[in-house]
Amino acid sequence: MTDPSSLAVDYFLVLDFEATCEEKRRLVPQEIIEWPVVKVNAHTCCIEDPAFHQYIAPQAHPTVTPFCTQLTGITQEMVAGQPPFAEALQRFTAWMIQNRLAAPAVPQDSSEEEEITPTVPPLRSVFVTCGDWDLKTMLPAQCAVSGVEVPLAMRTWINIKKVASHCFSRRIDGMPALLQRCGLSLEGRHHSGIDDAINIARCWVHLIKTYPELRTAEGIAPWLTRNTAMVAPPGAEGSQGKIA
Repeated sequence: MTDPSSLAVDYFLVLDFEATCEEKRRLVPQEIIEWPVVKVNAHTCCIEDPAFHQYIAPQAHPTVTPFCTQLTGITQEMVAGQPPFAEALQRFTAWMIQNRLAAPAVPQDSSEEEEITPTVPPLRSVFVTCGDWDLKTMLPAQCAVSGVEVPLAMRTWINIKKVASHCFSRRIDGMPALLQRCGLSLEGRHHSGIDDAINIARCWVHLIKTYPELRTAEGIAPWLTRNTAMVAPPGAEGSQGKIA
């Protein structure tokens, strides 16, 4: 059994964006329209509620294309009346704070002499994605379009495909292959953001149970990817969205 004191984090946050897309044509800008995050408890190796799930109204290309609906299951009705990305980011930040995954910001107008009530330190967490597209390419590009900064916590992540490829000594190209290697069947619809996040989380649970060192600081360190540039380079992986 892994010593709890050696755990690198308290929670793994499995994220899987879905974005606007068109068949045989790149949308510029491409925009996030579904934002799910599923929590995996590093201590119990279990998926926990509540998950974060938010549909987002695209601004540059407000009409969801038939191709996008066919691929992701997201319809125009599902994004109608939903917040723009900047507001969705605020909601996500609030969810992080409510779940003790982030500390509340100190008011800028607070006086230095004003007594600040001590807060419980936030739980340690790291994001897990199926590929680098979500946090290396899509999020920085979306934040640039929306005029907001990429949250510091979302500049580091674990690419489960790289971890699984190493563990299984076989290249893992996408979620279907990942599920197969983990001995799991697909639950829900592939390319539904929330369903994909749950399925990726199930695979991550399998990996950290099978390879408990993935929960330790030493075991997790080689798999941490950090985006220091915070810009999406032209032609970066998945510029038209994820198909795997």
